[in-house]
Amino acid sequence: MKQRRDSKQRQMILDLVHQHSDHPSADQIYLEARSINDKISRGTVYRNLDVLVQDHQISMVKMHGINRYDWKLQPHYHFACSVCGAVMDFPMAYCKQLDEAASKEPGFHIQRHRILFEGICPQCQKNN
Repeated sequence: MKQRRDSKQRQMILDLVHQHSDHPSADQIYLEARSINDKISRGTVYRNLDVLVQDHQISMVKMHGINRYDWKLQPHYHFACSVCGAVMDFPMAYCKQLDEAASKEPGFHIQRHRILFEGICPQCQKNN
C-alpha cells in the first residue's frame, strides 16, 4: 500500500462511510461532508473515496450503475429493494466453495465473487 499523508478530509469521509449501513453513494457522502465542511468540493470527496478503496479501507460496490461504498471488507452479499431502493447486506454466509469451483476453469484465477439479490425488503413487505 502506498504511504499517504494523513488528511482530515479523508478521515471525515471514512467516518461518514462508517456511519452508514445502507452503502451510501459518493453524492450522499458529498452532501453529508458539505454539511460538516462547506468548503469541501465534490472532486475532493470522489478522489478521497477512490484513495480509501485503493488503500482497502472501504470497498466499492457498483449497483444499477451507481458506485456505493461499504466499510465491511470481508466478502459478503448484498440486497437491493425494488420498492424503496434500499441497499443492504444480505444475511447469508459467503460461499467459498463457489470460488473454488470457478477456479477450476482453465485460465481463470478467481479472487472472489459478488452476488446482488434483488426483491422486496422486509420493511416494504410490512408496509404493503
